[in-house]
Order: sequence, then C-alpha cells, then structure tokens
Amino acid sequence: MHETALILGFIRPEELPLWKALAPGLVLGAYFIGALILFSLVTLVRGLPRDAEVGPRGRTVIIGFYLRHYFFWTVKPLWALVLASGIPATGITILSALVGFASGFAAAAGHFTSAAWIFIFSGILDTLDGRVARAQGKQTQAGAAIDSVLDRYTDSAVLIGLAWYYREGWELLAVVLALFGGSMVPYVRAKGESLGVAIRGGQLQRAERVMVLGIAMAASPILEAILRHGGPHPAHGLVVAALVFLAVGSNVTALSRLVELLRALSPPRVRAPARRRWSTQVVLGVIAAALATAFDYGIVIQLVRGLGMSPAPATAIGAAAGGFLNFHLNRVITFRASGAQLPQAARYAVVSGMSALLNAGGVAVLIMNPLPDFRVAWWIARAVVFLLWNFPLQRIYVFPHEEAAAEAGAKEGERNEAA
Repeated sequence: MHETALILGFIRPEELPLWKALAPGLVLGAYFIGALILFSLVTLVRGLPRDAEVGPRGRTVIIGFYLRHYFFWTVKPLWALVLASGIPATGITILSALVGFASGFAAAAGHFTSAAWIFIFSGILDTLDGRVARAQGKQTQAGAAIDSVLDRYTDSAVLIGLAWYYREGWELLAVVLALFGGSMVPYVRAKGESLGVAIRGGQLQRAERVMVLGIAMAASPILEAILRHGGPHPAHGLVVAALVFLAVGSNVTALSRLVELLRALSPPRVRAPARRRWSTQVVLGVIAAALATAFDYGIVIQLVRGLGMSPAPATAIGAAAGGFLNFHLNRVITFRASGAQLPQAARYAVVSGMSALLNAGGVAVLIMNPLPDFRVAWWIARAVVFLLWNFPLQRIYVFPHEEAAAEAGAKEGERNEAA
C-alpha cells in the first residue's frame, strides 16, 4: 500500500519526505533529550555522575567533559545489555564495523537519514568494545590491533559512500580531504606511540568526527524536505558544510599532532629570553613574503603595461627583484640572522631556484583542472610552496644562525652568573 495510505490519512503526500526523515530522529531524540534532562537533574542533586574512563580521553571544544560523562551515562542500558550477553569485545568491534559498512552503502544510495543513524550507532558500539574487554579481563594486543584497523575501515566506509554520492561535483574534493585527514589523525598518534610518545591532542578526534558528520547527515534530509529542494539527487548543503569542516579540521588536527610529536622528539634546548618564538617567525615570514610578492607583482605590471615588455621576461625580472627584497627582509627582520651574508645569499639562491620550479610546476598541474581564473592556480601554488618549502628551508638552511646565536648567548649568560 502507498505508505499505509499515507499513515491513515494524517499525512499529506507532500509531507511524507519530511516525516520519513523526522521519524528516527524523533524517537532517538526523545530518548537522548529525556536522558539529558534526567542527567542534569541528577547532577544538580547528587553531583556530576563521573565515568572513570572519561578523564584520560581528555576534552575538546566540540565535546567537553560534561557531554562525555552524559553520553556514557546515557548508553548505560546498552552497555549493561552487551555485558550481560557475554559477547566478546572482538565481536562488538566486528559488529561496529559491519554496521559502519552498511552506513556507507546507505550514504552512496542517497539515504542520508538511514546512513546517519546507522553511522552513529556504529560509533556508539565502538565506544563499548574496549570497555567490554576490560570488564571481562580479556584485553589483548591482538584485540587492540583489530579494533584500530577496523575503525579505519569503518570511518572510510561512510566517506567512500559519500564520495560515490558526490562523484560528479566539486564536493568530492571535500570528501577526499576529509578521508585523508581522518586517516592521518590516528596515524600520527600510532607513529608517536611506536616512538614512545603519547599523542592525544587536536580538536577533531574520532568521536568529534562521528558526531559532526552523523548529526549533519541526520538533519540534512529534514532541512531539504522543509525547503522543498527535492529532486532525485539533492545537494544536502548541510552535509557538504560538515564535509568541508571535517576536511579542514581533521587535517589541522593531524598537523597539530605532528608538531606535538616533533617537539617531543626534539632534544631539549637552552632558550634565550630574547629569542623569537617560531610562531612569531611565521607571522613575520608571511609579512615579508607578502611585501616581496606585492613588489614582484607591481614590477611585472609596470614592465608589461608601462614599457610593453612581454610577460615572460617581465616575470623573470619581477621574481628577481622580489627575491632580493624577500632575502633582506627575512635576514634582518624575520630571522635576525648573523654571519657572512654571501653564504646566506648562495643558500637562498638554491631555495629560491627550486621554489620557482615548484611554483611553475604547481601552476602547470593546477590549470589542468577547471579553475575560474589562472590567478587562482598562481596564488594556490604560491601559498603551498611558501608554507611547505620556502619558509621551512629559510629557517633551517638559509638562516640557521639565529638559534645558535641565541643559545650561545644564553649559555654565556649562565656562565657569567655562575662566575
């Protein structure tokens, strides 16, 4: 029958998509909202019901300690049922992965409501397997390995499903970046643990990624039905926004963990009081690069438009002039480099020459894809090459004397105080 005669006549045909999207959320939402009210009352009367395993997990801007305690308090009935069943922790891990795979297939088919709640349920199951292992006294390294590997498959499944759904649009890039960032976050942590360093920082860890994407997929069909976008392949703007957020946030989290790991692995240094912090150097380096780039661009425009010079030689002259200015700005202001200038200039020439090749190659590759303007490719290449090549090499290769001078000054000051 046609949706049970449109729920016995209480729902009009045009309202059916909205109610189909709302139904799961109404049931689960009622449970979680009711649990939140009860949890808040218990907190007011007896204090916060603390979960022993929440503290070591830390907190983030998205999910603080209060929400973490609330979540584990809310899923206690499910936890008690799982524990009473006697099912092993590995069984819970496998079940979580199978449910996650189902979420990916649902997302690929465009059934975002089903995909969302299945994905969230998979994430809930994933929080229980380690607890089950500890409660049963059956923690093993093999179980931890299975859990870690299947978690990566589960996370990838829903994003691969979304990649299939958005395979013909620009949104695919956001999905791929979110998939890459989501895989790098646990990888950096695992690499740190293999080197004896515990890495748990970052704002977009697995729980945050599951919550953001799950809520977006659950709410987006409701929003689409309200706005009457409809159609066989709706854009689901809320999901796209979540994917862009995850693409940026997860990669930032991975990079912040990498920085934390490198700091932990670096040998301790004596830091002079007047020494510039790395973050200050980044800001000054960006300012120097911006001034040099503007100078470069201004010369090119004047040579081409004012003197009628062809763009190629004008670009070469502008690059040389911009490089000269950038070298002196960085030497005097950014790094406060000491020592002979000629060797620094030679090293800078090496870095700048490779930078020119990287910029040219980057532009050549980027314009293979449809872009609104050639200058977009030019700016993207400039930004990437500066952040990943120019600035790091200038700091550790072209102008390496600032750190040594600062440390030497600090040591000399300590000797004078001792004397």
